[in-house]
Amino acid sequence: MSTAERFVVITGGPGAGKSSLIDALGQHGFSCVPEAGRAIIRDQAAIGGRALHRADSLLFAEIMLSWEMRSYREAAHRTGTVFFDRGIPDIVGYHLLLGRPVPPYVSAAARLFRYHPRVFVAPPWEEIYANDHERTQDFDEAVRTHDAMVDAYTCHGYEPITLPRTDVDSRAAFVRRHLER
Repeated sequence: MSTAERFVVITGGPGAGKSSLIDALGQHGFSCVPEAGRAIIRDQAAIGGRALHRADSLLFAEIMLSWEMRSYREAAHRTGTVFFDRGIPDIVGYHLLLGRPVPPYVSAAARLFRYHPRVFVAPPWEEIYANDHERTQDFDEAVRTHDAMVDAYTCHGYEPITLPRTDVDSRAAFVRRHLER
């Protein structure tokens, strides 16, 4: 199995249950890579940095891209299926969300660093959506983020698979069934 076939992305808008699903897959013994955005926000807040969505969104995107490329390379040393809480095409989606042109090097990274052809997308889910210290977007922005991620992955040749709005264990089973096909 190629690296790309082993690397599976869970994406979508904020607050749709992606990280909970990643945690559940990890509890089932899968290797998992956490989301870059939350860690960057925590780090930037701790140091008084400006690489934040609401402060300097382009710098935030640059750091996320670097983080995701490094995570991809580090995951190549792991065996078996690796689940990613977002992937490099999410940075393309982030630029789309911002209404900015996607820099050519971001598109090049999305073409070069490939994942499994099926990408699992957590749909906006207002009933579970909640803000926290790192998630400051309103639900409308969460919906727009979801749409931008679907567009980004689709235009890079991936097949988006919408996750059901159900409990996390059922979602994990759904993902495993789709990968067995």
